[in-house]
Amino acid sequence: MALPSALPSLSVREAITDALYRGVIGLDTADVALFDSAFTEDAILDINGNVLDGLEAIHTGCYDFIAKLDTTHFITNVRVDVKDGESTASLTASVLAQHYRHKQGREPGATCLMTGGLYFVDCVKDDQDGLWKITHWKLQSIWTEGDGGVMTEK
Repeated sequence: MALPSALPSLSVREAITDALYRGVIGLDTADVALFDSAFTEDAILDINGNVLDGLEAIHTGCYDFIAKLDTTHFITNVRVDVKDGESTASLTASVLAQHYRHKQGREPGATCLMTGGLYFVDCVKDDQDGLWKITHWKLQSIWTEGDGGVMTEK
């Protein structure tokens, strides 16, 4: 089931936060259209110093693999900085992400990797479709628990 990219009832702050939500829900549900709606074409994704430059690189280095996993991302402590009438904004958030190998998430005792971290995100309002989109997303992992092989085995 494809989820809608635009939710017209959102306030400005909610719409900015929704860019981040579209990105992680797109990963968690393997919804490429929803994922792509979260980013500008020239967006940068920095995962603990591994910099992916442009949406194509973000697909190759992140989406194409993570979207195949059984994964969930939980975001909290979101703080949005935007000035009235501006088309740029930034936000920070805490994240908890749990990853299992494909089709193993429901298996009791399956190997997993859980990570806690912080997100630092810059956004811009797109003139074409009116959606807020991520221009720069930095993930700083604080801790991990489990088997890192879940993330590297393809």
